Amino acid sequence: MTQPTPKARLVITALFVDQQSPAEVAARYGVHRAWVYKLKARYEAEGDTALAPRSRRPHTSPGALPGEVVEHIVRLRKELTGAGLDAGPDTIAWHLDHHHGLRVARSTVSRHLAAAGLVAPEPRKRPRSSYLRFEAAMPNETWQSDFTHYPLADGTTAEVISWLDDCTRYALHVSAHPRITTPIAVATFRDAVARHGIPASTLTDNGMLYTVRLSGGRGGRNAFEDELRRRHIVQKNSRPAHPTTCGKAERFQQTLKKWLRAQPDQPATITSCTHCSTSSSTSTTTADPTGHCPTGGPRRRSTTPYPKRCRPGHRPEHTRPGPPRPRRQGRVGHPAPQQPPAPHRCRPNPRRNLRHPARPGPPDPRRERRHRRAPARPDPRPHPRLSAHRRP
Repeated sequence: MTQPTPKARLVITALFVDQQSPAEVAARYGVHRAWVYKLKARYEAEGDTALAPRSRRPHTSPGALPGEVVEHIVRLRKELTGAGLDAGPDTIAWHLDHHHGLRVARSTVSRHLAAAGLVAPEPRKRPRSSYLRFEAAMPNETWQSDFTHYPLADGTTAEVISWLDDCTRYALHVSAHPRITTPIAVATFRDAVARHGIPASTLTDNGMLYTVRLSGGRGGRNAFEDELRRRHIVQKNSRPAHPTTCGKAERFQQTLKKWLRAQPDQPATITSCTHCSTSSSTSTTTADPTGHCPTGGPRRRSTTPYPKRCRPGHRPEHTRPGPPRPRRQGRVGHPAPQQPPAPHRCRPNPRRNLRHPARPGPPDPRRERRHRRAPARPDPRPHPRLSAHRRP
């Protein structure tokens, strides 16, 4: 039983022990008189139970999600998790829309997953809003690469290397090897180039198979750096201890290993591991017409060779139809338009200055405006207010 509120206890004590009226109790404790009457009637009917705080939830919620849809959400979560696929709110909302004809918002799916206890709370995890997201504007603009380890059924460990397009999140190449070396990285890169074209740049970490700039030697380049230099490809490397820069490749490897662990027949050889990895990359990068991965992988973009602002027939919203307007020429060499003076500056001043009347004739040179640093002009005439005997 929840503890009663202190104010309710005081109100009941004042009503039934001190024998005060509801109006006096309401004025004494600063509460509404109707609430005092309600609390008094509830205490007379229920006793001490009436002092416990009650829920303010409405009795009916017409906009609440039906129970059948909540069951669909929980079942899809368990099915996708058991198959080794991503089972986030976006994936579940996609399955509800395309397989069951139910439109449910992502926030609603996330709320019901948390209410069912299917989401592990991670309060110390860094929020996504704190990261600076970036992505390539066109396919083949930037490729990301990384490799990971996966244990085989025979007790050995295989290393899986992957090449991912930064714009479309498409897995360009995935293969398993006993050990990833620089010649293998060059061979996989050439295989991806032969199938998908030459990228404009690459983004990798500072592994020795990608770069030797932090090896502490006398300088130089390895075979992979020579390959990029020969093809005039810009090489980008993340900062040390910053794995989020290559987050797309890291996230793809997480999805890949999660799918491999859920398979009933675990790979026992390098060839079977390569086959399973290729099958996983095919299933996790197959996009639907909406551009979202059905298995809950990263959101893919259109693979058009043009960026959005350069597609044929695309007209931005701010452009005007018709031929382009000629540019307005500047006013170089043209005088500014003369504005007529204000009417109040043309009429004479109705107030006359009697203390200093205006003098007819040419203006007094002593009253001319001059620069403050300019020396004073000598006045050959005597001052009218000085007498003759005080003249210098």
